Amino acid sequence: MTRTRPLVLTTLAASLLWLSGCDGNAANGTATQDTAAPPADSADATTAPAADAIEGLPFASTAVASFNEPWAIGFLPDGSVLITEKSGVLKHVTLPGGEAREISGVPAVANAGQGGLGDIKPHPQFAQNGIVYLSYAEDGEGGRGAAVARARLDLDAGALQDVAVIWRQVPKVDGNGHYGHRIAFDGDGKLWISSGERQKFDPSQSMQSNLGKIVRLNDDGSVPDDNPFAGKGEVASQVWSLGHRNPLGIAFDAQGRLWNSEMGPAGGDELNLVKRGANYGYPTVSNGDHYDGREIPDHDTRPEFEKPAITWTPVISPSSLEFYSGTLFPEWTGNAFIGGLSGQTLVRVEIDGDSAREAERFAMGGRIRDVAQGPDGALYVIEDGKNGRLIRLAPREG
Repeated sequence: MTRTRPLVLTTLAASLLWLSGCDGNAANGTATQDTAAPPADSADATTAPAADAIEGLPFASTAVASFNEPWAIGFLPDGSVLITEKSGVLKHVTLPGGEAREISGVPAVANAGQGGLGDIKPHPQFAQNGIVYLSYAEDGEGGRGAAVARARLDLDAGALQDVAVIWRQVPKVDGNGHYGHRIAFDGDGKLWISSGERQKFDPSQSMQSNLGKIVRLNDDGSVPDDNPFAGKGEVASQVWSLGHRNPLGIAFDAQGRLWNSEMGPAGGDELNLVKRGANYGYPTVSNGDHYDGREIPDHDTRPEFEKPAITWTPVISPSSLEFYSGTLFPEWTGNAFIGGLSGQTLVRVEIDGDSAREAERFAMGGRIRDVAQGPDGALYVIEDGKNGRLIRLAPREG
């Protein structure tokens, strides 16, 4: 199938690659949106009160604290929050004041390119067991790869204890891109991990590798007997779905269904309803093309692959995904929110059965690395880069 891409998109992609100094190589199509930083999307903005952290939003925005290259937000049951910094620093932050202290005991991370300390999630029974899960890039034989460790968080001591790695990307490869490594828990306490294809393309379709996959595990890292490929090999048994590129957001909706947001190549960012044993087609199909201009067939050309619920061209560079279930914004209950890196946006998505549509886009004036709902019902976003702020979003008073 022949497609005509607007010249401006090709030029923009090439310019962003040059500006970002990313680890990808445009000649072989491995450039990445994750390190690109074009201007924020234009939007009709109204002047906001000076106290707002971000001007022009239709709700209040309050800066809580700033961090050095923050990556993830993990709320604890008491309303405090854990923030990861890419360099390997984990911080515990009290709210609403934003007082932060460093937590010791974090494993050694490989901090380069897109790699470093990644996601942080408390166990569903954290209040009883104090267990947290963190993802990060690590060095090893053959190169680098993502790992997920389980640890007990001792807040009195300010330390992680009994740290144990329970999952690793296989195999380790060279390069510093497309780790994915977002973490989520479902209502049954199963552990889900998004695993990027590490800019290596073909592993997404190989069942001898867990790259380019969504992985489902028990909370101790063992493999559930009812996984779709259980019994078909140690690595294959972990897999729930395949054919993913760089899945940087995973979250469950109110019906308990898993969705993922992932970066496409030059175009074709995706939101997917993740189905048992399904193949999402990358790199065989994509609604984007390689960065060097080589075309990739669209999803429509290969009906055996699952089609995305939404695709974006131009891209938004989705960094994260959250479903809203709070009461502060009752009109948004059940909506999904996606943080945008190159788009510098927060995207609101409405879900209708198996379908989804972008409903609204908020210009955030900076790259959004993560979005999460707090125990208070507010939305919290964290900005990418040095001095990235944790910002609370809530309705305006009065």
